Amino acid sequence: MPTLHFKGKSFVQNHHLAVPYCQLVPDKKKSLTDKVSLHDNLIIHGDNLKALKALLPLYAGKVKCIYIDPPYNTGNENWVYNDNVNNPMMKEWLGEVVDKDDLTRHDKWLCMMMPRLNLLKELLDKDGLIFVSIDENEQHRLRLLLDEVFGEDNFIECIIWKKSYGGGSDLPPFCVPLLEGKSSC
Repeated sequence: MPTLHFKGKSFVQNHHLAVPYCQLVPDKKKSLTDKVSLHDNLIIHGDNLKALKALLPLYAGKVKCIYIDPPYNTGNENWVYNDNVNNPMMKEWLGEVVDKDDLTRHDKWLCMMMPRLNLLKELLDKDGLIFVSIDENEQHRLRLLLDEVFGEDNFIECIIWKKSYGGGSDLPPFCVPLLEGKSSC
């Protein structure tokens, strides 16, 4: 299997294990019901890495379907790498906007994605599905990363979504790495 190498990979491969568990605390003021429960529909506001880790005690291996829409890394989003990985190089990345001129933008994006995908894998049921919406800026890198995390045998299909009629370069593919029985994961 081809492997994807990027700056910082060795530091983030197991970073999800070092992220401390946080407790999910329902906010009754923001709830639409008087009966607030962590076992019902949830909207979680906060850092997505910490939120995914907080979901593990309740939902590990139980989630049937996941849809994520990560930043596309075009350099236009004002995206900032914010994972506090214990490495001097990566500490330099903290708080800096990733723009088109950043020669390490793909490395930073992959370093952001890997721990999150590892946690999503832990949340998925053995027959669970993950859908990822991505454009051409990171599609090929994401596919290799998904193959590494979930196993290349679990990829089912990539669906192209045409945003508008008439063509143009703004037609992002909607990649669907669906997982069938994670036996190889």
